[in-house]
Amino acid sequence: MESTAARFNTISYILVCLTVIVTILLYGAVHQPVIAFFYLLVTLLVLLWTGHSYFSRSLSFSTSPLQIPLLMLGIYGLIQIIPFGSTVEPGSGLDLQRMISIDPFATKMTAVHLLFLSLYFAGALVWIDRETRIQRVATLFIAFGAFYAFFAIIQSILSPERIYGIYEPGSSTPYGSFVNRHNFAAIIEMTIALALGRIFTGNVDKDKRLMYWLAVALMATSLLLSGSRGGLVSLVAGSVFLVFLTVRGKKGAAKWLSPVLAAAILAIALAGAAFVGGETSLSRFADTANDTNVSYSRTQIWAVTVKVIAENFPFGAGVGAFPRAYAQQDPSGGSQSVDQAHNDYLQILADAGIVGAIIGAAFLFLFFREGMRAAKNSGPALTAVAVGAFTGCFMILVHSLFDFVLHITAISLLFLTLLALLVGSGRNLQQETVGRKKKMHSPTVGSITELDWNRNRN
Repeated sequence: MESTAARFNTISYILVCLTVIVTILLYGAVHQPVIAFFYLLVTLLVLLWTGHSYFSRSLSFSTSPLQIPLLMLGIYGLIQIIPFGSTVEPGSGLDLQRMISIDPFATKMTAVHLLFLSLYFAGALVWIDRETRIQRVATLFIAFGAFYAFFAIIQSILSPERIYGIYEPGSSTPYGSFVNRHNFAAIIEMTIALALGRIFTGNVDKDKRLMYWLAVALMATSLLLSGSRGGLVSLVAGSVFLVFLTVRGKKGAAKWLSPVLAAAILAIALAGAAFVGGETSLSRFADTANDTNVSYSRTQIWAVTVKVIAENFPFGAGVGAFPRAYAQQDPSGGSQSVDQAHNDYLQILADAGIVGAIIGAAFLFLFFREGMRAAKNSGPALTAVAVGAFTGCFMILVHSLFDFVLHITAISLLFLTLLALLVGSGRNLQQETVGRKKKMHSPTVGSITELDWNRNRN
């Protein structure tokens, strides 16, 4: 029974990692068939979780409060489609059910999506449950980020208009496996942060330092070559944030090491981009003043989004209902097709109103509290992972000021995985036994709690 439970445990852990990588490679999981495949993977994860619980005679789950905001947003989406009366449609005389959401179908689908993300996050918190796994997951995504960045650079030279040399998006600018270059930048922000966390904390063996710097160089160069201005701003903000996290408590020459490393990273990114050539984030900053296409003007979109917030105050237009809400307030009469607000903070206010503001504020409070606690972890190896994961998530939160990166399934999955690394690194994790002894779970370990059926069934 224990060996079977252990196999379920291992398979679940592997599935958590594979889910992120598969969704990234499949165009970021922005198409319905791939999203459906993601749902199947999460369903399989839940079945494996159930099998593990059955054979181990215990139910493992995380008590981390970081799960609550995402779950509550999904639940609020379901509340927004509950009928609370009816109204007569002008002109037709038809009785229509009244709901908070102005687009009930979109809200229902988004709420379901959020609940599946919550299930994945809950599983990641449970199965990335010990120091060795935390280290391996961090290393996996650092290596993946380096190879992914190298592939993106080569593809941008050989086939800049096609993904994998096959798929050619319409009007968008592809990069890597994404139809939108900003989404590629968001993935690289998180993977490069994990590598930088180890470099800035000095938790890299001498014989591996060159490999880490090479990985950072590839990722920083690809981020700059993606042409994402939000990605560049996030990289600079993340570098400053890393300096803040790692300079504390240091004195003398050691105090200047982190700022020097941050400057070196930006210099490497600039040198790499100049060597490869082509459009970069810096050149796009220079062209911003000349951009007169209103469909790409974030200030125009944000102005209309503010109107959406005011029109649907205080409960929001409905989670996922932003496209219809925007069309109703669009001064061009709906001629523009705008699906996202290009600012996740404004969009949560537009979608969920005051409730969304409370949920968002609660998440930010819990995130920074957990991050600062994890960054002070006594173990140097876990501190390196915590600093990297904390910085990676922080960079995404900065990028969310300019884009809708957290609305992309693959990005949100990697973001949640970094949160799981952050939570795991900041808690007192179980120590693995040495030799051939099997690791045994204690009833309460860090944020992971186990309910023993045999002990509690009476």
